[in-house]
Amino acid sequence: MKRIALVTGGIKGIGGGISRALKKSDYIVAANYQKDEEAAKRFRKETGIPVFSWDVSDYDSCKSGIKKVCDSLGGSIDVLVNNAGITRDSMLHKMKLEDWEKVIAVDLNSVFNMCHLIIGNMREKKFGRIINISSVNGIKGQVGQTNYSAAKAGIIGFSKALALESASKGITVNVIAPGYISTDMTDAIDEKIKESIKANIPLGRFGQIEEVAHSVLFLAEDKSSFITGAVISVNGGQYL
Repeated sequence: MKRIALVTGGIKGIGGGISRALKKSDYIVAANYQKDEEAAKRFRKETGIPVFSWDVSDYDSCKSGIKKVCDSLGGSIDVLVNNAGITRDSMLHKMKLEDWEKVIAVDLNSVFNMCHLIIGNMREKKFGRIINISSVNGIKGQVGQTNYSAAKAGIIGFSKALALESASKGITVNVIAPGYISTDMTDAIDEKIKESIKANIPLGRFGQIEEVAHSVLFLAEDKSSFITGAVISVNGGQYL
């Protein structure tokens, strides 16, 4: 029987790549998004992957969204990829309270919301794969990103604790921490700045979306069932 995978923030960038890779590997995939209706329509048309809109930072929205996914796909979630995230960069002394709260809500609270609502079924089935997308900046920190770094570091601590709680139930919980990955966002960076960033990456380049997606596939498969509580860095050696 095919397994059902749900990817939050799953229609663009890294999330879109993860959704595509999971479908190509014969999972039944659902992709969550929040606002960009046109992008969602294009993604569904191009991939055939069903898309579902809800705010991952809102618990009740997650509850109704997950129900829609399960009802539509005819089963419960086997693989959960928490990828949704935003940035609101600012030095702390200039940061607005709303920018702190929004990043924590979308990047960290969403992981609690989704896992809390799905973990029960996984425990009953005695199977589950939870893969949370953190960041190199959640490990090393980054100037102007106290909010983002705190949220992404929080994901790591959350995942390690949940891995311990869930191991006896056949559920693995792991983290992928990407570094600079080639997406629309990084493509928009000035070329001189990009070159200076690459100079600090031992492999001398940005990563590819497919390389992050490959890590997700690795952690999701049955043969990776002895890996839990791990943090896989996909950063080209930028931070070891």
